[in-house]
Amino acid sequence: MDRLIYSALSGMRSSMEKQRVLASNMANAETIGFRAELMDARAVTVESRNGSLETRAMQSSAVRGADMSQGEMTLTGRSLDIAVDGEALIAVQAEDGSEAYTRRGDLTLTGTGLLVNGEGRPILGDQGPITVPPGGDMAIAPDGVVTVSNPAAPEAPPTEIGRIKLANPVGSQVTKGLDNLFRVEGGGVLPADLTATVKTGYLEQSNVKLTEVLVELVDQQRLFDMRTKLVATAKELDESGASLMRLS
Repeated sequence: MDRLIYSALSGMRSSMEKQRVLASNMANAETIGFRAELMDARAVTVESRNGSLETRAMQSSAVRGADMSQGEMTLTGRSLDIAVDGEALIAVQAEDGSEAYTRRGDLTLTGTGLLVNGEGRPILGDQGPITVPPGGDMAIAPDGVVTVSNPAAPEAPPTEIGRIKLANPVGSQVTKGLDNLFRVEGGGVLPADLTATVKTGYLEQSNVKLTEVLVELVDQQRLFDMRTKLVATAKELDESGASLMRLS
């Protein structure tokens, strides 16, 4: 009887974890460049002491990765908005100073001229965070090169101040953290992709599909209810068995 309860409780925990991930995806359906989290459920068995018999079975559920498919590109017309073509990631500086990666390209300038995205993460270039000198007109080329021109001298060629690092994740194990940033699993940095390009005046939206998320949420709620009923059924069976033992 305890095996039934054990399996049902394991399934309930899995359903709760799945609902948490789905709720997080739904909450970020409007977040620029967000990548939907993917959850994986695996069977874990408990064997007897001599290893000859599987005595219990449970589910181990956890976020194993993210859906890296490209979200919809929307035209904003804003000169500091960029959307990455292809699979490349934008390199940013995380809170701990390490290099991390994102697809969020709604860029702004701070009061000190630091180039940051909508989450306030400094954008990294060849020589670290990109800082734009005051008083100039900034532009971002398709290859990620950031230039500044002098409004007082419109005929003078623009000055290159850095190039946004567009990192290539292909062939590397990349994991997504709770801060929605991607990092190389085990540490390290991704190589720059010199062939990657960006579209200026566009933003990539979240790739969360709300209809699919809603359907999955309903399915997980139903599964949770079914597993709850299994626990109640196990209790009834246990009480019936104890009653029969008393009669005998």
